[in-house]
Amino acid sequence: MFPSKPTSRSMLFTVTILFLLTSTILVTANEDPTVETYNDGADSDLQELIAIDEQEGGGGGEEQQQGDQQKEAEVLSKAQRIVLELNSDNARRIIDQNEFVLILGYAPWCVRSAELMPQFAEAANKLKELGSPVLMAKLDAERYPKVASTLGIKGFPTLLLFVNGTSQVYTGGFSGEDIVIWARKKTGVPVIRISSSVEAEDFQKKHDLFVLGLFDKFEGHDYEEFIKAATIDNEIQFVEVSSSAVAKILFPNINARDNFIGIVKSEPEKYTAYGGIFEKDTILQFLEYNKFPLVTILTELNSARVYSSPVKLQVIVFADANDFKNLIQPLQEVARKFISKIMFIYIDIADENQAKPFLTLFGIEDSENTVVTAFDNRMSSKYLLESNPTPSNIEEFCLRLLHGSLSPYFKSQPIPDNKEKILQVVVGKTLDDLVLSSPKNVLLEVYTPWCISCETTTKQIEKLAKHFKGVDNLVFARIDASANEHPKLQVDDYPTLLFYPVGDKENPVKLSTKSSSKDLATVIKSLLRAKEDVPKDEL
Repeated sequence: MFPSKPTSRSMLFTVTILFLLTSTILVTANEDPTVETYNDGADSDLQELIAIDEQEGGGGGEEQQQGDQQKEAEVLSKAQRIVLELNSDNARRIIDQNEFVLILGYAPWCVRSAELMPQFAEAANKLKELGSPVLMAKLDAERYPKVASTLGIKGFPTLLLFVNGTSQVYTGGFSGEDIVIWARKKTGVPVIRISSSVEAEDFQKKHDLFVLGLFDKFEGHDYEEFIKAATIDNEIQFVEVSSSAVAKILFPNINARDNFIGIVKSEPEKYTAYGGIFEKDTILQFLEYNKFPLVTILTELNSARVYSSPVKLQVIVFADANDFKNLIQPLQEVARKFISKIMFIYIDIADENQAKPFLTLFGIEDSENTVVTAFDNRMSSKYLLESNPTPSNIEEFCLRLLHGSLSPYFKSQPIPDNKEKILQVVVGKTLDDLVLSSPKNVLLEVYTPWCISCETTTKQIEKLAKHFKGVDNLVFARIDASANEHPKLQVDDYPTLLFYPVGDKENPVKLSTKSSSKDLATVIKSLLRAKEDVPKDEL
């Protein structure tokens, strides 16, 4: 579901919602097709999950391309034997006859469905290898709309887990590993028990992120709370061991005689020990604040988790991929000083889907150089580092963000030359001087380029400006709200006409944009309260 274009007042909040909506990969069923429809073939129970796209011919990298094709073909071949194709005849029977059925509802034309299908195939293969009782199935919801409606599939793609015929909404991540972890936890395997060094070494090779629990005996209050946390968490694989020697393989610097919990993730801050009480809520809170790396690279797959983080202060770095390689190490050093207080995020500045909506909030959507921004999601405030993005400047920027001493950023166009202009052009940087601090009455038109009716209102204002040209204490002005912001200009509708009277600029009078030029002139005359300076002729 794609939201409508946000207003200037709600842009900051809307971009977060936009990412949450798009990254949970839900597209409404009545959306127009954006990808050419394909046919899944016959209605047999076992069909290929997705087709391998034809590869365009090219020069170098042919061997690598062939290798990738072979690996993909192997995954899809396994998926063909594992993933059931549901239809109007078999859907209810398969759900009723199996304890656990994880269903992917998709549409052939849906881009999000196409992105999720390879991850679903990967999860199907992995769950099969693990001996999971989960039956993986897919349904072309466009081809079988009645079945989709009966199952509760209302958008594309949708993941639903049926347990003994009753469905529950999927709440995990969208990588193959995420799906595997979520499915196993929801089907009775919230924790993997590791008993030997060999098992530990093998597990370590396959997992970059996991929670380790060391318990001499798998019983007691502490252990029960650990299991509760493992069951509630939807994203991270939990493992349990009873041997300190085995635990050291997974968490080398462990130094605990009693019960222990620690999170292991990718370098450089690989090991973090839990130091709180053994209660599920505090354990889960610890994981929420520590599950991300020092600098998180934002992707479609992890964006929902990033934006739902309890860390409300976020510093986002936009840079070219090559520039980021040189920046990542010093940026990690800065991030280490603000662990659990500020989340650091990297977005490839060339990625239009991820980067452009954010950069547009600052009016720098065409920037190609490194940009450092920050958001305080508690107050919906945004900030921009306007000095060079050196490590020392970034650290100072973060300190001021943490202490609340940064000034929020409001975008503004360059200051224009208003000499000899009857209708003054106001930008974010000049609204104080030209409007709020002006010794004159000001009639301000607030507009946006995409506003259909703004052009008519502008012509009216130009006509009125000419009519009142001889009035010394009245200024006519206009501001583009799409490119300029100010904390005291909060407008949701366009066009908007605001009359700022001398002596009470804090309480502008809103004028009707549906009035005729003559009616507006009458209102302006009454507001001026200086009839002797008003032209006597009528419009």
